Amino acid sequence: QEEIAKSKSAGEFLTWEDLAKMKYTWKVAMETLRFFPPVFGGFRTAIKDIDYGGYLIPRGWQIFWVTSMTHMDDSIFPEPSKFDPSRFENPTSIPPYCFVPFGGGPRICPGYDFAKIETLVAIHYLVTRFNWKLLCSDNFFSRDPTPVPTKGLPIQLSSRFQQGSYASAS
Repeated sequence: QEEIAKSKSAGEFLTWEDLAKMKYTWKVAMETLRFFPPVFGGFRTAIKDIDYGGYLIPRGWQIFWVTSMTHMDDSIFPEPSKFDPSRFENPTSIPPYCFVPFGGGPRICPGYDFAKIETLVAIHYLVTRFNWKLLCSDNFFSRDPTPVPTKGLPIQLSSRFQQGSYASAS
């Protein structure tokens, strides 16, 4: 992120090429979404009789799927409680419909690509223009139904700019 920021003139916007360089940043964002999916789950209707683990789910029954149950399944994501962006080095290694923060298949979020751009741009400016300090060390997330920090997100921000020019973090 700092290399991209240093390559820009004052006031110059990010380009598609800049966003394309943010591969690791997107992996970090995806791992964050794996830990804290924005949607709790959803209902689907069984379109045929299904035998699941010895139980019959009849055609027409409503099924409720929970995103985090799949995202934290150690048969899909080894060591699921470990934050590891490298899980997304090879996206084809993740079975279909097992990483679904934006849904999947015909129901995938139509704003997925826009959300990716927003996320990359926001992260870029937050990490290159500000120093962060978390003011609450015992914070965790609850669901209401979306992830919410239990104590809010108390942080202290300070500008990384000195006299109008880019200043690298120390």
